[in-house]
Amino acid sequence: MEKPKLYMTRLIPERGLKKIRERFEVEIWPEEAPPPKEVIVEKVRGKDALVSLLTDKIDAEVMDASPNLRIIAQYAVGFDNIDLKAATERGIYVTNTPGVLTETVADFAFALMLAAARRVVEADRYVREGKWKVGWHPTMMLGYDVYERTLGIVGLGRIGSAVARRAKGFNMKVIYYDVRRRPELERELGVEYRPLEELLKDSDFVSLHVPLTPETRHMIGERELRMMKKTAVLVNTARGPVVDEKALYRALKEGWIAAAALDVFEKEPTPVDNPLLELSNVVVAPHIASASFETRSRMAEMVAENLIAFLEGRTPPNLVNKEVVEVRKPGFS
Repeated sequence: MEKPKLYMTRLIPERGLKKIRERFEVEIWPEEAPPPKEVIVEKVRGKDALVSLLTDKIDAEVMDASPNLRIIAQYAVGFDNIDLKAATERGIYVTNTPGVLTETVADFAFALMLAAARRVVEADRYVREGKWKVGWHPTMMLGYDVYERTLGIVGLGRIGSAVARRAKGFNMKVIYYDVRRRPELERELGVEYRPLEELLKDSDFVSLHVPLTPETRHMIGERELRMMKKTAVLVNTARGPVVDEKALYRALKEGWIAAAALDVFEKEPTPVDNPLLELSNVVVAPHIASASFETRSRMAEMVAENLIAFLEGRTPPNLVNKEVVEVRKPGFS
């Protein structure tokens, strides 16, 4: 029996790739940088399946390039790069890799928070650049305590909840905002609900954990940043466009808030001339919150599991557009 044809927009870890190669005829974009959209359109022609990443815009044009396309397996939790409506209308299944990166991203969010509060990156440069001239001084590189401070979590989903659990180890008071109250998590985690404005005003640290939607785009702008404490730290491991970067630059430059720690940006890779990179009170990372060996390998396995389930005529375990089953049954036949 002929294997279904699959195009993969980036090389993924071997643990998942091996399983996919056993069941599919695979073509892979060989570079680390994402393929241009016109390349995706060309390469998807005649393919039955597509493995995509967040950086790939998968819209109706891509889908229509191959009438055979039956499944798009996203190597990520988020899927705002995929036109779900267009996929469902065409009977194309869309899957993702949720849950697996929860603890890894929560670890990194907390690492960023600590690094920004205690000026770890700034201190590292201070030593490396030969600026450390005095062995110890009472006012050298002063930062902010994390222990027993108030953490405001915006978005109490899987990752937000995992961050809340870590905060308890620091004896922090945890408050949260979400589009809906979560009484069961309030009881389980000992967290308190606050409207967004109150959370911003009361928090020493604000950590963002919301998906990118029209409602969350620039949800943290000038108005919201001016509400925060002058000693507050903003952490974003969610999506870059959740924060208005121009407003954030002003907030950090003019002292509306103390610091920020960013793993995501409005444009990725962020340009080297992004003014935020000039500021010493910003800790930055290149969208690596889920970048642990185990997590990235497990994500690859989940991509394989979604594809193989579909191939075998089963509903993929991580189907995003669940209504698609009413349009077409799983399988390539």
